Amino acid sequence: MTILLLILVVALAVVLFHADTRRLLLSRAVYRYFQRSLPPMSATEREAMEAGDTWWEGELFRGKPDWNTLHAYPQPQLSAEEQVFLDNQVETLLAMIDDYKIVSELQDLPPEVWDYLKREKFFALNIAREYGGLKFSALANSTIVARIASKSLSAAVTVMVPNSLGPGELLSHYGTEEQKQRWLPALADGREIPCFALTGPEAGSDAGAIPDEGVICRGDYNGETVLGIRLSWSKRYITLAPVATVVGLAFKLRDPDGLLGGKEELGITCALVPASHPGVQIGDRHKPMNQAFMNGTTEGKDVFIPIDWVIGGPDYAGKGWRMLVECLSAGRGISLPALGTAATQLAARTTGAYAFVRRQFGLPLGKFEGVQLPMAEIGANAYRLEAMRTLTTTALDLNHSPGVLTAIAKYHMTELARKAMTHAMDIHAGRGIQCGPLNYLAHQYMGMPIAITVEGANILTRNLMIFGQGATRCHPFIFAEMEAAALADGDEGLKRFDQLLVGHVRYALANLGRALWLGLTAGRFYKAPVSGETAPYYGQLARFSAVLAFVADIAMLVLGGSLKRREAISARLGDLLSHLYMASATLKRYEGQGRQHADLPYVHFALRDNLQQMGEALDGFFANFGPRWLALTLRAVLFPWGLRFAKPSDRLSAKVAEAMMQPGVARDRLTPLCHVGSGDEPVAIMEQAFLAMNEGGAYQAAISAAQKAGTLPRRLPLDQLIDLAAAQGVLTPEQANRMRDSDQLRRRAIAVDSFKPA
Repeated sequence: MTILLLILVVALAVVLFHADTRRLLLSRAVYRYFQRSLPPMSATEREAMEAGDTWWEGELFRGKPDWNTLHAYPQPQLSAEEQVFLDNQVETLLAMIDDYKIVSELQDLPPEVWDYLKREKFFALNIAREYGGLKFSALANSTIVARIASKSLSAAVTVMVPNSLGPGELLSHYGTEEQKQRWLPALADGREIPCFALTGPEAGSDAGAIPDEGVICRGDYNGETVLGIRLSWSKRYITLAPVATVVGLAFKLRDPDGLLGGKEELGITCALVPASHPGVQIGDRHKPMNQAFMNGTTEGKDVFIPIDWVIGGPDYAGKGWRMLVECLSAGRGISLPALGTAATQLAARTTGAYAFVRRQFGLPLGKFEGVQLPMAEIGANAYRLEAMRTLTTTALDLNHSPGVLTAIAKYHMTELARKAMTHAMDIHAGRGIQCGPLNYLAHQYMGMPIAITVEGANILTRNLMIFGQGATRCHPFIFAEMEAAALADGDEGLKRFDQLLVGHVRYALANLGRALWLGLTAGRFYKAPVSGETAPYYGQLARFSAVLAFVADIAMLVLGGSLKRREAISARLGDLLSHLYMASATLKRYEGQGRQHADLPYVHFALRDNLQQMGEALDGFFANFGPRWLALTLRAVLFPWGLRFAKPSDRLSAKVAEAMMQPGVARDRLTPLCHVGSGDEPVAIMEQAFLAMNEGGAYQAAISAAQKAGTLPRRLPLDQLIDLAAAQGVLTPEQANRMRDSDQLRRRAIAVDSFKPA
């Protein structure tokens, strides 16, 4: 008998008979199946599941999202002090940065930039004020990093890393008061530069498998014999390692002689070691995609450190993995999503301008359907990435630590940014591939694989983390059932399991009922919390939420522990949860910004794309899930009218592209983080040409009308055409001069760098 039939039998027993003895017999059968199906849970897996909490993603996973809760979350807003920092210190920094020189000539930030970052406490965004830090909000941290990233990825990463997972974050949460007093003020004002060494040659995505080891022992330190750790490590890919003065280390700790009075295998531990300490080696430098931020190796062999250098002191020996997971879940929602958002907004602003300025066959590039389609993806992704960025930082600023949500943000925001940069390069073509001071895309394009790779490779994040962790963290019963099944006392475990199973069955049936009703009605009778053009989306999202909750239960119960190995199945369910979150963020932003009508093309495109992607994910799930009769039955029952959601139409794509080529507040609202600059800065050059040519649109229209009437020839260089139009009275002398000026700006904007052969 399949597990589905077993669940249905239990459901009937619970709902129809309420007979405790009969129900207990059926519960026992499910309980035994559950115990057989579950693989053993490692300590690191348990710590990852228990770390942090859930937020809005939990609502989406459980099948009945309360949209009023979503809209009640506070609107993202910087404090007055944070805004002043952005308007002054950040803008001053941006004016100091020449990204082409940094990457192509110096391969480092200039000394004056390093000094400014330290002096103005750019490395202390999340350090408490009592230790000399700024203690800005997650929103401010993200906004500062993104704003810098829109000008220079190398500078942004340099600022980002000390404010993400690292010594400052770990000390703030877990350090002893003595450790905080020793290190945090020096980290805040730049006297100390930190790095955090986790990844090694044999441990990348599987960070729990790090071979680096420390052994509790006694040794000499400052002329005294003290309790400490004999430590050896080999780490690589460590950002800021080449310039670090203090190294955070993650390693496995053993206590073979019982000097701490506990077990021998203590587990992963984090310690803080000065780079000048005897035996610490800062090795060679890496060059990630030729970017200029510092990244390299560190090693040590038989290095003795006092036990007090463990972050949190001896009581935190062996608790490093949980510390890392909890801090990473927050940092992962700030740093890399900020980079992805900045890159996409840069792509949106410059591609919209370039597609209007650059002309082929007598028309701006953005008037061609083939160009409008990728332009629309860039624009819609710029809108929804900013929506995701602000909603995710809202969760963090409400003191949540949602590991699933931040994994969604990290994966999808870097992947969507990669697509945006690829589309931008396609449209810019030769203008995008010629490196030089005029190129504002090349370094961002080359740097995107870095964001895809670090803080958990995207393949790992999508296939193992989002649903694998989400299923246990967000589900109201699964983790408790796993704990009950793992109890040594079988009778006590069965008793707890029975109580949980009753609630679980009712929960599953309620989700099935919602999914059936919303499927039969196509969500048309769903009571949305808003009116207007976005109202129908709420019913569709509620439907997918109920479907996710139900099919997730079916998948976990049918596949059991093997679901962990069925990564493609897990990934598709994770995609469903992710697109529900993305769509929620888009709706939240639209409502929170006052339902701006000019934003509707971006909103419609993003939401229709989310629905299409969710349909595609479920289509792949049903095609690969077994047994086949069950998959086909689920598909027919949950989607009686078919499982096909159309991609955004060409007409909608054209609307998005047209909006991207219109200057004004709507375009500024789409790209609020993008640094434009002034003078000879590359984005400013493109922006000046774009604005000038938009202002001259009426003059161009007059020339086009004269060409259609036969008054002016169609095939003539623009400078000659302007002269002829002025001579024939099609343009006034002033209008002709303005067109000549805008054409000069256009020529400069589409120019590319060239260099002497030497």
